Amino acid sequence: MIKHLVAPSILACDYGNIQKEIEMINDTDADWLHVDIMDGMFVPNISFGADMLKVIKLHSKLPMDVHLMIEQPDRYIQTFRNAGADNITVHLEACTHLHKSIEIIKNAGAKAGVALNPHSPVSLLEDILENLDIVLLMSVNPGFGGQKFIYQTIDKIRKLREMILVKNLPTLIEIDGGIGLQNAESLLQAGADVLVAGSSVFKAGNPKLAVYALKNIGIKGLYA
Repeated sequence: MIKHLVAPSILACDYGNIQKEIEMINDTDADWLHVDIMDGMFVPNISFGADMLKVIKLHSKLPMDVHLMIEQPDRYIQTFRNAGADNITVHLEACTHLHKSIEIIKNAGAKAGVALNPHSPVSLLEDILENLDIVLLMSVNPGFGGQKFIYQTIDKIRKLREMILVKNLPTLIEIDGGIGLQNAESLLQAGADVLVAGSSVFKAGNPKLAVYALKNIGIKGLYA
């Protein structure tokens, strides 16, 4: 039985045909639509704002998995929730008062996530883990799509899975960056629950088949 989730990242789509790209994803086995919000300060890139999220939400049938790669995210949590965010993930590295940030997300009515950059150890989450719905581990340096996967992430997944099991928590482990068929099975075996896929879906020759393959990874005989 398939238990993991697949969240195509709209950052990698064809912006000139974004409505068609979203409608195409609606017609796949995808579970969430991942939306990266970048401010050009926390990361060296600028992407979507709340108005764009409203447009994406208008056309998407999937829950909006919103990843705030921005400084001082508390200022904008309610804005993105109002724009359609179902999950809101903030970066540990961007939050001075992380517990407060999580409370703001939950009070806004969204599921709360915390993201870790590649250099940040999962041990930093020890005192906040039970308050989280999602932990997003960056498997590339945040800011740009199409980067190579950092394989040390697999060990971080194992450590985080052990922490979650010890505390008997329902927290989901989400992985973002450089994910495709070449590493997806290893990530799931290590304990990942959610695979964010950008280029490996939207740049594929057949994006629908790419989502199907990621969703059904590991099923015996699928690629025979």
